[in-house]
Amino acid sequence: MVHHIVLFKLKPEVTPEKLEEMMLNTRISLLKIPEVLSIKCGKQIDPAGEWPFFIAMDFETMDKMADYKEDSIHIKYLADVIAPHTSESLTLDYETDPGKDVAFS
Repeated sequence: MVHHIVLFKLKPEVTPEKLEEMMLNTRISLLKIPEVLSIKCGKQIDPAGEWPFFIAMDFETMDKMADYKEDSIHIKYLADVIAPHTSESLTLDYETDPGKDVAFS
């Protein structure tokens, strides 16, 4: 299993209401992609935090995550939800099955 986390900085004009809408659109859009086993997204509790929005997803393999990144739903989501409202991102990927070489999964 691969756990994929993306942290986002928001553009100054993003209101709390817009962030709520982004979270809703994240779950609605990305759960339509078959490779996504689970998804969580949320807002940072500390309003002064550096990365106020996150998405975390699980994939069975690195190949499934690569397929997700090329999916038309994901590409549209990036263009419609992420690009207009975020200024920076940090991506972290983790192996969640100890001892399994994800390079070969």
